[in-house]
Amino acid sequence: MFGKLKSKLKEWVTKNEEKPEETLEKTPKKTGKKKVDKKKTEAKKVTKKKEEIIEEPTQEKKSFFSNFKKEKESDKRQATSDKLPEKKHSFFSKPLTEEKFEELFQELQIILLQNNVAYETVEAIESQLKESLIGKPTKEINLSKELKSAIETLLINPPNFLEQIKSSGKPFVILFAGINGSGKTTTIAKVAHYLKKNKLTVCLAAADTFRAAAIQQLEEHGNNLSIPVIKKDYGADPAAVGFDAIKYAIKNKIDIVLIDTAGRMQNSDTLMKEIEKITRVTKPNMKIFLGESITGNDATLQAKAFNDSIGLTGIILSKADVDEKGGTALSVAHVTGKPILFLGTGQEYKDLEIFNKEKLIKKLGL
Repeated sequence: MFGKLKSKLKEWVTKNEEKPEETLEKTPKKTGKKKVDKKKTEAKKVTKKKEEIIEEPTQEKKSFFSNFKKEKESDKRQATSDKLPEKKHSFFSKPLTEEKFEELFQELQIILLQNNVAYETVEAIESQLKESLIGKPTKEINLSKELKSAIETLLINPPNFLEQIKSSGKPFVILFAGINGSGKTTTIAKVAHYLKKNKLTVCLAAADTFRAAAIQQLEEHGNNLSIPVIKKDYGADPAAVGFDAIKYAIKNKIDIVLIDTAGRMQNSDTLMKEIEKITRVTKPNMKIFLGESITGNDATLQAKAFNDSIGLTGIILSKADVDEKGGTALSVAHVTGKPILFLGTGQEYKDLEIFNKEKLIKKLGL
């Protein structure tokens, strides 16, 4: 994750944190070949001839001229050393102007957009950087640190998932939502495995009644994990399946109910109204959006639509292990204002990583 974005950001930071002396007016390079000044050459010849005629100065005169020459050279060196720091100090103290910032950020904006960072999120990073950098003396600017700080503000560390469940009444109901093909059913099985590993009892609700294959798939996961699956026939009311699963959990003193729902596009009014109905009937303690890291801005738009419809609690991003760009994690968290709870990092049940924003930012190399 963040492979491409990491290398691009490092390249941008390094480029713009080059030695400030390079931005000063460049002095012409010495070519190595010295121009021959004919007049000076002739003058030297004449002087040499005169020196041959003039008598050798006395020791006293030698001492006087030698001391005078040394004093002149010392004054010259002092004057040069006094001027240089002033010029350098003057440059380093220059504040960063808005015009120079816009020029600086333009390249960063392209890098972020190319790596699946949503435009709305790019604007948030720009606003944060603008506030912290404009007017600041150049010598005090640390681009890597400032960019890291801007990105940190976009992400939220999730609450302790297990503690939330243990501190609530039983059964704790979690509803999963997302589009077709995002790996929702497999991710539910991973969460079930994680909960069972932490000594919590679980049952699964097969509320995706639009696809017979979805019910069968959830049953297979249930058998593999030795977890009960509550189901109805193909085409049954999904809200009724969720309701029955909660009743089963109460009767059998099961800690958690995980409700699988049918994948639906965020622009389908009919299906979005249906998931609103499931939410009203089952009253879940947690509503999780499951999106694919590699889909970029599509996942961001989907998460925003589901959040507007049912009010998400958190997010899980699948296929994080094959996501080279990484911008989806930044965008989804920022646009929804909800924490990322887990990252899917493989195909096995154990491949579920608790999200940690510090760890994620560290992967960016900032």
